[in-house]
Amino acid sequence: MKFLVFSAIIVISGGFVLFQSFQTENEIQTYLDKSVPYIGTEIPRMDGINGAGIKVAVIDTGVDFNHPDLFGWGPDGKVIGGYNFINEGQPPMDTNGHGTQVAGVIAADGQAKGVAPKAKILAYKVSENGEEVSSDLIIRAIEKAIEDDADIINISLGVNKTNAKIERAVNLALEKEIFVVTAAGNDGPASRTIGSPGRNHGSVTVGATYNNLTSSLVATLEVNDKPFTVIPMVGSAKLQDPITGKIIFAGYGKLQDFEDLNVKDAIVIVERGSDVKGEMLYFSIKESNAANAGAKALIVYNNSPGIFLGELIHEFTDTGYSPQIPVVSIDRTEGLEIIESIKEDNHASMHLFYNPDFVAHFSSRGPVSPFYIKPEIVAPGAYINTTQNNAGYNFTSGTSYAAPHVSGAAALLLQKNPLFHHHEIKSLLLTTVEPVSDAYGQQFSLNDAGAGRLDIGNAYGANLIIIPPNFVINVSTDNRIAEKQLELKLIEGTLDNFDVKFEGPDFIKFTYILEGNNLQIKISMTEENFGDHEGKIIIHHEDTRYTIPFLIHYTQGSVSVIQQNQKLSFEIYHPDEWNFAKISVTNSKDGKVDTTTMLPNKKATIDIYENAEYWIDVKIRTNQNTTSAYNTIKITTIPENIQRWDINIPEKQIGIIVVITVVIGIFGIIKRR
Repeated sequence: MKFLVFSAIIVISGGFVLFQSFQTENEIQTYLDKSVPYIGTEIPRMDGINGAGIKVAVIDTGVDFNHPDLFGWGPDGKVIGGYNFINEGQPPMDTNGHGTQVAGVIAADGQAKGVAPKAKILAYKVSENGEEVSSDLIIRAIEKAIEDDADIINISLGVNKTNAKIERAVNLALEKEIFVVTAAGNDGPASRTIGSPGRNHGSVTVGATYNNLTSSLVATLEVNDKPFTVIPMVGSAKLQDPITGKIIFAGYGKLQDFEDLNVKDAIVIVERGSDVKGEMLYFSIKESNAANAGAKALIVYNNSPGIFLGELIHEFTDTGYSPQIPVVSIDRTEGLEIIESIKEDNHASMHLFYNPDFVAHFSSRGPVSPFYIKPEIVAPGAYINTTQNNAGYNFTSGTSYAAPHVSGAAALLLQKNPLFHHHEIKSLLLTTVEPVSDAYGQQFSLNDAGAGRLDIGNAYGANLIIIPPNFVINVSTDNRIAEKQLELKLIEGTLDNFDVKFEGPDFIKFTYILEGNNLQIKISMTEENFGDHEGKIIIHHEDTRYTIPFLIHYTQGSVSVIQQNQKLSFEIYHPDEWNFAKISVTNSKDGKVDTTTMLPNKKATIDIYENAEYWIDVKIRTNQNTTSAYNTIKITTIPENIQRWDINIPEKQIGIIVVITVVIGIFGIIKRR
């Protein structure tokens, strides 16, 4: 059986998406035994830690519990329960394959071994065909997982925007001490492409890296300074340095296509296949023709929608053939876009290098909010071979398969530490990561990779829980210093052999004091370098390295916020004269936003209706431009019996509706009498 599955995003009416797959040909191999050991699972397994006793809820397309690696439905099987929300009353059998693939990464126990092979699965089927999913069913599945006492929830699907009801459902699970893992999505490399539930503040949102195998030969391509997603063909070799030059289109890459072209030292782009029916124009032939004509590299774009993995060396290759130049494949749409773009401007750079910790181009990026970091972590999500319907295995890619690596890791840590809270497990996973770097050796930004790549071995051996595992702070011209306290909880041992270092820009001054089990941090800005800046606190304790990333907003203006009963009032400062401000207040529990405006001579307030942390984002307009300012406030004093109506109606209209309702009620009573 031959398949290649790459996860894509299928957009559904109403904005719902499922991280799903399409297929092209390629030889199957067992790659789950590559990614799982690579993230350090062998260390807990040596201690007998394998996920036993942990229940992982998979909210997806169901699970094929007839697969030999996921065998059994009911209390004695691998899939001990769940619910079919599509065909109620029927078991949650997977007829699509996506949920079975996800479950296999977590807990396959047979020919393929998942991260936590002895964990049990709760399967919640919220989609039949993998092409549509209702937010209501996601919510019902989360609620059912809570009812069924799940320890972990894995959600490898979602929506492409914020959904307040899903956010609340996830928060309810977190309040019940359930560890929630969400896939970031496959809309990368564009920024701001993570939707719900991946946007949720409390869930662990996972992006995708490559994998520890030969297909970790990574290719990058930039044309006219724009990056494109390309895949190295099997048989291509890594490069010492990037190839630069012009791109020249050469038809199908036949000999006659090069007759009137000068491609010496150029990068050639050709179409896959041939314009002659039945002609077998192998990639090796195209490569030889381009190389013999003097090209430095070859790009082959697909002759049908989607991307593909090509092979230069195969059973039909001529005897003695050896690739001379690197060859990559590209999606048809992007290939045609390149051909059109080089008509006006034409410079390109291509690089091929081994890097299993390279962030996959498809992995969705942050930010999602100025107040917290997403994604928080990355894990292998490219070229993962996992369980597939009908006792099969499938070669597949997507953040859908990165997320269950983290869910399985959480299962191992929970088995070892059953009394740990979900935020403590989260800290262990996020602070013990390995760094991930781009083609030039620079670490990926927080918006791309969060803290770094999952390493279960590091997390398993850690003796220090750090709260919070990441954070965001605000400084401004009227207050250039920010302070933060990190709580240090020892699992065992002492705080001897404790070392703290700072990684970040030179204009940030970092100092700290260790007081008991608290690390008091002070961050000062030494230059007027306004904008967002990233930093990392690196703690070495015993034999473990801990990474605590943070984001600094350095703004010209600032906003202070004061609670007055059930109202928030604001004061704005800016070094320049300001004339208008728009204030947005976000309830961290559900993402709901209230807005108001403010003038220098007119105060502004916003009503609040529940205890929560509120995030304040202000746009301040001066004569020159508009700048931002940020603040947060945690409210704990509102009585529980005060609730806001859960409908999207402006406050004044709510008052009108209440009055009308009262009047109708009075007249109705009179009439009945």
